[in-house]
Amino acid sequence: MTQIELSTHINAPIERCFDMARSIDLHLESTKQTGEQAIAGRTTGLIELGETVTWRARHFGIRQNLSSKVTEFDFPNSFTDEMVSGAFKSFRHEHLFYTVNDQTVMKDIFLFESPCGWLGRLANFLFLGCYMEKLLVERNRVIKETAEAT
Repeated sequence: MTQIELSTHINAPIERCFDMARSIDLHLESTKQTGEQAIAGRTTGLIELGETVTWRARHFGIRQNLSSKVTEFDFPNSFTDEMVSGAFKSFRHEHLFYTVNDQTVMKDIFLFESPCGWLGRLANFLFLGCYMEKLLVERNRVIKETAEAT
């Protein structure tokens, strides 16, 4: 299993950061480069505990669908989404929020496992881990810019 951890410092209230991190609309804004769409489940607004969303995007030239479900929710401190179906063997994304010195620290813990055994682990090492981290960094940049501008 591959783990990516990121921390983003945002000059905005924790509640605003939490809501922006679970915004379907803002997620779509941050993934324009992959042509991502929300095609089923919650497709707009703020995702809640127990809700699912199915994303369609193009990665590595291949159109893919991925469905995830919010499995844990503690406003405004944390929420977790986990893959229900998609290209990964599994993934779990923990979104954690802390207030530190009048800033919000948004921490991502993203764990994923690729299919295909050793071949999947090799892909993670060679390129997939970096690719996923780049997507998360861009997502966090959009959340930070939007939260600080509001």
